[in-house]
Amino acid sequence: MTAPLLILNAGSSSLKFALYRPSAGADPAPLARGQFAGIGRALAFSAKSADGHPLPSPDAATLAAIRNHADALLLLPDWLATNGLGQDLAGAGHRVVHGGTRFAAPERITPEILDALSALEPLAPHHQPHNVAAIRALMAQHPALPQVACFDTAFHAFMPATARSLGLPAAYEAKGMRRYGFHGLSYEYVTGRLRQLLGGTLPKRLVIAHLGNGASMAAVLDGKGHATTMGFSTLDGIVMGTRIGSLDPGALLHLIREEKMDLKALEDLLYNKSGLLGLSGFSADMKTLLESPEPRAAAAIEQYCYAIVRHTGSLAAALGGLDALVFTGGVGENAAPIRARVCRDLAWLGIELDEAANARGGPLLTRTKARTAAYTVPTDEELVIARHTARLLEL
Repeated sequence: MTAPLLILNAGSSSLKFALYRPSAGADPAPLARGQFAGIGRALAFSAKSADGHPLPSPDAATLAAIRNHADALLLLPDWLATNGLGQDLAGAGHRVVHGGTRFAAPERITPEILDALSALEPLAPHHQPHNVAAIRALMAQHPALPQVACFDTAFHAFMPATARSLGLPAAYEAKGMRRYGFHGLSYEYVTGRLRQLLGGTLPKRLVIAHLGNGASMAAVLDGKGHATTMGFSTLDGIVMGTRIGSLDPGALLHLIREEKMDLKALEDLLYNKSGLLGLSGFSADMKTLLESPEPRAAAAIEQYCYAIVRHTGSLAAALGGLDALVFTGGVGENAAPIRARVCRDLAWLGIELDEAANARGGPLLTRTKARTAAYTVPTDEELVIARHTARLLEL
């Protein structure tokens, strides 16, 4: 039996992992998934088998000794073996947020490619360093283990030039300042899954809303990325959990000039203190906001839905019309009131919400004769990474 693949998604203080068994001619089979959360602070570990049953955590003393991502990676192989999930690994696949202008498809990692990924860290300072650190740590511990990088930017790499441009002088674009787009692994999965659900066909003009703590939307034309709301960074686009979304650059100049904000304070404001958290004043969690009687919570939700509706109109314009809208991500998959509000406000596009179907979670959310369909499709970025990893390693 082929040894399993380890799939990793490293964040600033978390390490999400999944284990898949490669199978020739079929999708890799899920075995388990879990995460180390609060690395460097109050560490918490959780894991489940493929059928959803909780798996035992390492003992408290072992967890207390984990200070960083490298320590967590050092523990994983023994934990997998102890729980009967594999003594050896066939390879590892990584979510890498930024591929820059060079990487438009998954790559088997070499020392030269790893250096190239590290050089892209200034383009995604809140994500890329952690992705690279996980690769380096695993490479140091298991130098013979083949590793594959899968890029969140790749889905958008072939957008039209007009959709990529920031409007800056050409000299800056030559330095890599352009719209890249993110959440591409999610868009890749959802596009393929929707095609399966619809019997092998895909709506020609499709908008996908990936609504999680980080959130973006993408216009998909004939199955390919055509436009997206996130741009040069993961800050742009719709309102997110703690990130600002679209903002007049003049407001940034004002904050620097009049509020005397330095770079560190400005970055913290835009990435960590804005969005739903900043608007509500107390929470970035959509479930908490939906359950709250606070007027500020209602105002934050209103702004969030307004941003989704407005950007849907923009993306539909880029596509020349709209055939279907898809919700995915934690909020998109689970928050029926958000889907309902967005669909009602987009009735002018031909979306006719079926309230009962929306309450059930779809997948079809609209009346069967609606001119424009809406769906809920749960995403699975880890499976996309496992597919690419198995293919590149010829497993």
